[in-house]
Amino acid sequence: MPTKQTNPLSEFITDETFELVKPFLDEIAIRDYAIRKKYKKLRFDGMRVGDAVDTIREEYPYLQWETIRKITVAKPKVGV
Repeated sequence: MPTKQTNPLSEFITDETFELVKPFLDEIAIRDYAIRKKYKKLRFDGMRVGDAVDTIREEYPYLQWETIRKITVAKPKVGV
């Protein structure tokens, strides 16, 4: 059963606004932002690096372990 997608940018825009602008957003950049945010929370909560990446990989099984690790340490690209 698919889970309802939530607004990963809720700290910046409302759910209604997100739904309106979603077709114009870069899905990969939003995914990477959500991954970085979750990784930071898991690490802040005391989880080890490898365990945090494994936890995130459960949510994104199509991504390789090293890809998730690169997303979490890379500086986000800003701009067009």
